[in-house]
Amino acid sequence: MSRVVLVTGCSAGGIGHSLCEEFASKGCKVYATARNISKIDDFPETLPVQVEKLELDVNNEESIKKALAYIEEKEGRIDVLVNNAGVSAPGPLVEVPIDQVKNVFETNTFAILRMCRAVVPIMSKHKSGTIVNIGSIVGEVPTPWSGVYSSSKAATLMISEILTMELSPFNISVVHVAPGAIKSNIANNSRVHLAANSLYQAFVPFIQKRIDSSQGPNSMPTKDFARRVVGNALRKSPKGYMTMGGHAFMFSVFKWLPRGLVFYLMLKRFFPRK
Repeated sequence: MSRVVLVTGCSAGGIGHSLCEEFASKGCKVYATARNISKIDDFPETLPVQVEKLELDVNNEESIKKALAYIEEKEGRIDVLVNNAGVSAPGPLVEVPIDQVKNVFETNTFAILRMCRAVVPIMSKHKSGTIVNIGSIVGEVPTPWSGVYSSSKAATLMISEILTMELSPFNISVVHVAPGAIKSNIANNSRVHLAANSLYQAFVPFIQKRIDSSQGPNSMPTKDFARRVVGNALRKSPKGYMTMGGHAFMFSVFKWLPRGLVFYLMLKRFFPRK
């Protein structure tokens, strides 16, 4: 019996689309979702199982309820949920507008809770399931100019780890993925927009450098990322934590360095020389 997979955040140019394609290549019945399905690129007709596009707004509980009810009625279950939807709001932490901060946390953090609250009752009926939460390595190592995004991903890590324990009685596995640099549109869609009276006008080139660093020559192609994530998610006992992508190893080392040294290295790279 093929697995039924739901992936959020599947708009064109992101990793969600590649995840859907990889799951489908393994014979899974995949539901690719986005708030606006017109933004989801078509999938190759050569896939062994065709991917179905479905409207789902992760920030709207009614939309979530409607989408999951449709899938459960049609398939009878949901085996894998991938919480991939995400947005960013680069800039100095003290100057990013609060409405943007709220939007990032709504999409990157609260949406995971909404999706899990909706899917766990379905998975628990069958005493099986896997939830994959896409976090970020910058949720574990402080990097300047991405404070809002990093903070939301730090919360995602804690949610994943607590869910790992709390969902174990129902035989539901939780996987936290902490990517480094992966080629996607999340950085391409982020440009620096500071207020005219910003204290950080002189830092704009360094803020943009930080944004662009995730899309450098060392960035991992989305297809390679998807292959590894899907391979793990479909295992009988998936690994609970994965990290991969450009700079992932370096950041994994940074996690164990004295924080003062990490601050020094970040200041040296993303701030003007004094």
